[in-house]
Amino acid sequence: MRTDPEPEGHGPVRYGPSLPDDGLPPLPELTDVLAAAAGRAAEPVGGGPALREAACGHFARRALPTGPARVAAAPGAPPLLLALTAAVGGDVLVPRPCAAWWAPYARLLGRPVFHVATPAECGGVPDPYALLETVRRVRAEGGDPRLLVLAVADDPTATVAPPEVVHETVEAAAAEGLLLVSDETWRDTVHAPHETVLLGPAEMLPERVVVVTDLAGALLPGGWPAAVARFPDDAAGGDLHARVLDVLTALDARVAAPDAAAAAYALGDPAPVTARRETSVRLHAHLAAALHGAVVAAGALARPPQAGRHLYADLEPLRGALERRSVGDAQELEDFLTARLGMPAPGGHRFGDDLAAPRVRLSTGPLLGAGDGERARHPDSPALWEQPQVQRALNRVKSVFDDLCDDAQRWEPPR
Repeated sequence: MRTDPEPEGHGPVRYGPSLPDDGLPPLPELTDVLAAAAGRAAEPVGGGPALREAACGHFARRALPTGPARVAAAPGAPPLLLALTAAVGGDVLVPRPCAAWWAPYARLLGRPVFHVATPAECGGVPDPYALLETVRRVRAEGGDPRLLVLAVADDPTATVAPPEVVHETVEAAAAEGLLLVSDETWRDTVHAPHETVLLGPAEMLPERVVVVTDLAGALLPGGWPAAVARFPDDAAGGDLHARVLDVLTALDARVAAPDAAAAAYALGDPAPVTARRETSVRLHAHLAAALHGAVVAAGALARPPQAGRHLYADLEPLRGALERRSVGDAQELEDFLTARLGMPAPGGHRFGDDLAAPRVRLSTGPLLGAGDGERARHPDSPALWEQPQVQRALNRVKSVFDDLCDDAQRWEPPR
């Protein structure tokens, strides 16, 4: 019997979670650029010269020299991944868990998606030995694995894969002839950049890696869709770039002119954007640490968050308390926590995890307030987390998890 490519879970794809929002108002300088470009002509598919040149500078400052002929832009990372999957063909491999938006685009094309276990210390990158075994099994059962999608700075686990793990996985993938797509959306949101080493696959094996970055991760508001991709600088990379542009053209997937102007400005790393990004990273690192403390104090499991604006928690130690509340799987956990916390809490099944496992992604953005009026108060203040609405939200999280912990302890058998 062929390896099951992906459990369906329950809950329709259209309810899948979006990228974690930063909960802050748009940067005024970005808003000005966006407004000034409102009357511009439409961008060409793949991005105009200004946007692609800005992307080249962005990649070069991150140790990835790039020419404009090897860059493509799209209205968000999903169209880029869809185009890449269509252009490469074959089956797709992803880690378990993985970003919620990766697998649906392969399914849309009728491509099997196979989840690969991750190592104990991180998510986002498959365990190299599990990867080799999965490729062997899929091929033995008649499959055709060609594409591996991974993220060194990961959504949903908020971990950063150690360079040695990335290196071993990249070597294993290359040995099996796989093309890698490195989702680096969260690369610039590492919480402790001076203590955490982030090394991307393209820095190790540039001829086998396409880098995709959704600018909603660190540079633009989520409602301004723009993403860029960097292709290998060889003949094969040029051919792949051309095929991806063909798919984007068929979809008419072009970045709106105002969004393209804002993206080009942000990709240049000007001082206002850099300052806001650093402020946002510090803020969300503080909030993620507070979430982690509340979850772990209640007895649940979670790796310490290292990047992004989220936390991935395993509530298996609290299963008894959850079952007494009629929570038996990840969908029911999602419903329960979303209602109790007053903010989205997508279950692990949204990220390719086992439906039966009580896992959940918690985001930090909703802690900053539900409305624009709350969010706009002193957005660049280093003490934003001390504002009343933030403290109320954190106290609500702590209260919900403390109740589960107290219930679990009451029912523990005497030792």
